[in-house]
Amino acid sequence: MKPTNFNERLSAAESAKQAMVAKFRQRPDASDPAVTERRMARAAVSAARDARRLENTARIAAEREALALEQAAREQHAAIEKELSDAKLEEERKAARDARYAARKARR
Repeated sequence: MKPTNFNERLSAAESAKQAMVAKFRQRPDASDPAVTERRMARAAVSAARDARRLENTARIAAEREALALEQAAREQHAAIEKELSDAKLEEERKAARDARYAARKARR
C-alpha cells in the first residue's frame, strides 16, 4: 500500500526510524551475562583455532625437517655409491693396464 500524500510518507519514514531505534535499544549491553558468555565462547573458539594452527605449523615443520634429513641421507648414499663405483672402475682400468704391460713384457 503506497502512501498517497507527503504527510503519510513523512509519518511512514518516522515510524520506520522509530522501529530501528527500538530495535537498537533492545540490544543487550556489554554487561549482560548472555553477551559475556558469547564473548567467552568466541574467545575459546579463537584460542582453539590458534592452538590448531600452531600444531599444524609445528607438524609441517617437522615433516619438512624429516624430508630434508631423508634427502640428505639419499644424497650421501648416492655419493658413497658413486665413490665406490669410481674406485671399482679405476681398479679395473689399472688391472687392464697392468695386464697390457705384463703382456708387452712377456713378448720381449
